[in-house]
Amino acid sequence: MHRLLRTLTSLAALTALGLTAGCSSDSGSGTEKTAAGRGPASASAAAPGTFWVDPDSAAARQVEQWERQGRTKDATVLRRISEQPVAVWPAGDDPTPDIKEATQGAAKDGRTAVLVAYNIPHRDCGQHSAGGAGSSEQYRDWLNTFADAIGDAPALVVLEPDAIPHIADGCTPAAYHDERYQLLSEAIQRLKRQPGVKVYLDAGNPGWINDAHKLTEPLRRAGVAQADGFSLNVSNFQSDETTKRYGRTLSATVDGKHFVMDTSRNGRGPLVGDRQDAWCNPPGRGLGTPPTDRTGEPLLDAVLWIKRPGDSDGPCRGGPAAGQWWPDYALGLARNAKQA
Repeated sequence: MHRLLRTLTSLAALTALGLTAGCSSDSGSGTEKTAAGRGPASASAAAPGTFWVDPDSAAARQVEQWERQGRTKDATVLRRISEQPVAVWPAGDDPTPDIKEATQGAAKDGRTAVLVAYNIPHRDCGQHSAGGAGSSEQYRDWLNTFADAIGDAPALVVLEPDAIPHIADGCTPAAYHDERYQLLSEAIQRLKRQPGVKVYLDAGNPGWINDAHKLTEPLRRAGVAQADGFSLNVSNFQSDETTKRYGRTLSATVDGKHFVMDTSRNGRGPLVGDRQDAWCNPPGRGLGTPPTDRTGEPLLDAVLWIKRPGDSDGPCRGGPAAGQWWPDYALGLARNAKQA
């Protein structure tokens, strides 16, 4: 793209974002683009706003497939997902292709890409999204590649879902704590070297670490002071008001840092009952508040769909592997969408 056009579109997205002044997330990582066909040529036209809409998302391709098959009613319902901006979770050892696709698409639309960095060593305590980099050095190399791929583009990065809460709840062995704090601190500093990037270090959800104060010291040790803030409710189902109240409490303990929150599947709140697997593909959930940076809350920078609605939490309740597209679950979320 011509340098001038790239600069103008980046500045427009930066201005819009304000950049110019569970126990487990079981994320969207790992989804393959295998469904036949491509999504609508301009999905973003249906959702004007700050953040980029992927016209070739799994939801967009599912809409097209169902339309070809005559499932027009289902396709119409699923557009409640396909026409909204959803975070990109770069998969594999090389995050560059996914990041380039997102940032270049966002630049074309004059928007901002939302990205998730999810590759910390000893990730997810050996659960459904276990894995991550094999060593500290591998993670540093991966994160550096991640940052380089963003370049000068505007991007909002959610950093390592669950990494801090898994320290706070004792799931991550104590022998790994110092390494994790160091890697997270370095990651924030590296990402902030990119001029258009905002970084939000993940802090779990209020249904997981009930006392927000238990996260204060871990966040500080991980370098939240150098970040733009923290993220909440990633891949979880806590209500908007519960999450905002928790965010305000936590912010007061970390020098007034701002936050973003995931509303992708919280339209009907969490599954009722004290169940150990309430976070994993719970039935009857629905889409929440659509993404926006116009929150009306001084500390809340953005409402985002960080977990990709329709991606499985893991092989529970009949779901596929974590991060794999599950159209039936996506359709249920869309049917149960929160009404404005």
